[in-house]
Amino acid sequence: MLDFFQTVRSRHSIRRYQPARPVPREHLHAILETASAAPSAGDRQLYRIAVAENGDTRAALAAAAERQDFVRQAPVCLVFFADTAAGEREFGDRGQRFSLQDATIAASYAQLAAAATGLGSTWVGRFEAAGVAAACRAPDSLEPVCLLSLGYPAEQPELTPRRPLPELLL
Repeated sequence: MLDFFQTVRSRHSIRRYQPARPVPREHLHAILETASAAPSAGDRQLYRIAVAENGDTRAALAAAAERQDFVRQAPVCLVFFADTAAGEREFGDRGQRFSLQDATIAASYAQLAAAATGLGSTWVGRFEAAGVAAACRAPDSLEPVCLLSLGYPAEQPELTPRRPLPELLL
């Protein structure tokens, strides 16, 4: 296992996965447990996660994600949904924003947990929402926020440069 700061600094997007190497159940469970431990508005966890391991489902997700084929090729794709209806019931006008934030934080925790287990991932935010929801058979009350492809890397991309810290600070 990597230490936290190493994990954060070494994580990068993986778009090629080892085809014959499945994600171990214990790794997937640890990733989902980590996502569920993420902070959330009022500890309400205003999100849901679909676990797509079936090839047909991953193919439908890839099609909805503007043919980003690595989504299909990865052995697992997690789809994070904001439960906007529950957010509105809990927090009124702020609920939709809180549910989007909750789903985003949970997905971030999942991505770091994947890196800590030696898995690669890519955060996918470019997709057609209705296609993603249909592929996951999600109810209308859930809004897809992101897809997270998971698998063992078949590539080692260069780390991309980051903006200097002073440029990010106000």
